[in-house]
Amino acid sequence: MTTRTVSRTFVLVALMLNLGVAGAYAGQKRVRMTYSGTNVATTINLQANTVTDETQLAGGGSLGPFTFRELHADGASPQPPSGCQGPNFAVLAGAGVFRFEDGSLLIVTVVDGSGCVDLAAGNAALTVNYLISGGTRRFKGASGDLTMTATLVAVLRNAANAPALLTNTGKFEGTIFRAAEEDDERGNEQR
Repeated sequence: MTTRTVSRTFVLVALMLNLGVAGAYAGQKRVRMTYSGTNVATTINLQANTVTDETQLAGGGSLGPFTFRELHADGASPQPPSGCQGPNFAVLAGAGVFRFEDGSLLIVTVVDGSGCVDLAAGNAALTVNYLISGGTRRFKGASGDLTMTATLVAVLRNAANAPALLTNTGKFEGTIFRAAEEDDERGNEQR
């Protein structure tokens, strides 16, 4: 092999590696979104010995303005969240759907979560971890993870003095992979 052939080979290999790495990162996006909304206990039974909450949120961030609707089952916590001195609970199961202004849907499933009630402050800190499990339009084939960090405050209590309606304010952060390209979306909108 001549020096010129070896040089060309190195250049081609370097170019292929560069394009491959750029392509791998092109489908990755860091997500940061803030929101406000409500949580309410329901009569739906997602899992035995749990309380199923419905969450409805609206907000905006790196993916655009959105609404979010979720059902999740709260139950006994195997161990309190780190630093929690008050009553606590675990988020055991559930799923949610984000809807964006362009009509795209992003679907998430609950991995796990935990809440800690601060009786003195009158609120609860809630953290829920989600897996992104696809969606429609620009989120078709999407995957990744999101973490919701929230503060809940009781607005209305039921006859047993348990919170029945709560405010929910906070943020979602995480990473989304393989979301559909904008051009694909224009094609989907015409269907």
